[in-house]
Amino acid sequence: MPEGHTLHRLARDQSLAFAGRPVHVTSPQGRFAAGAALLDDRVLDEVTAHGKHLFACFGADTLHVHLGLYGSYTAGTGSPPPPRGALRMRWQGEGPDGLGVWTDLRGATACEVLAAPEVDRILDRLGPDPLRPRSDGTVAHRRIAGSRTAIGALLMDQSVLAGVGNVYRAEVLFRHGVSPFRPGREVDAGTWAAVWADLVVLMRAGVRMGRIVTTRPEHRTRRGGAVRRDDAHYVYRRTGLPCRVCGTPVQTQVMVGRNLYWCPVCQAF
Repeated sequence: MPEGHTLHRLARDQSLAFAGRPVHVTSPQGRFAAGAALLDDRVLDEVTAHGKHLFACFGADTLHVHLGLYGSYTAGTGSPPPPRGALRMRWQGEGPDGLGVWTDLRGATACEVLAAPEVDRILDRLGPDPLRPRSDGTVAHRRIAGSRTAIGALLMDQSVLAGVGNVYRAEVLFRHGVSPFRPGREVDAGTWAAVWADLVVLMRAGVRMGRIVTTRPEHRTRRGGAVRRDDAHYVYRRTGLPCRVCGTPVQTQVMVGRNLYWCPVCQAF
């Protein structure tokens, strides 16, 4: 499932390409035909993200998209390719440079037009998003500090913290030496403040680069140039490989339905 940095990058790119101009909205598959007809040829105000949710504002109506596990966008300039397969929604418009732009959505869990109260109900269910301006990490800590649930599970709960997924969960806990099995109520305010600040930095970098890189230069096998794929993470998908810091084999087990990765020494409970 795409993590929060991907959604914020999509929101930025879609706003740059389409905002302030009419958008031709269609549903070649037909599944979103009624919603497409409602939005077609209206001016897009902006696209924003909160956690793993996208919100495209067309005046009083908002298009809500949640990609889920299988949703994806493709985009391009000029004329779009002929529609094929389960193409849920297509946008076409004129970009800021006068060239044609388009984007296609497939496989999303949610693709729906909502009124403002319905949007508010979704937002009310979400925790603070490290990528949104003025988000307050202490709101998340109040929920964490009152819970016996493991911090590794709490970080995947979008009502606690929005936008963090499996990669950021594993990596930020390693970077701060926190066992994923530590109960939330044993994560003190100072530790959480450091974790939150690190998430802000890491996720902003993810928006810029379009990928997740969490390792520090001194822990990579190659120090200069672009970060290679096998150097990008500390523990995520490194089961059995030596920890980059202490050499202990990285372990994995399932937690809240996803594979959890950690170093049993650097993150001793």
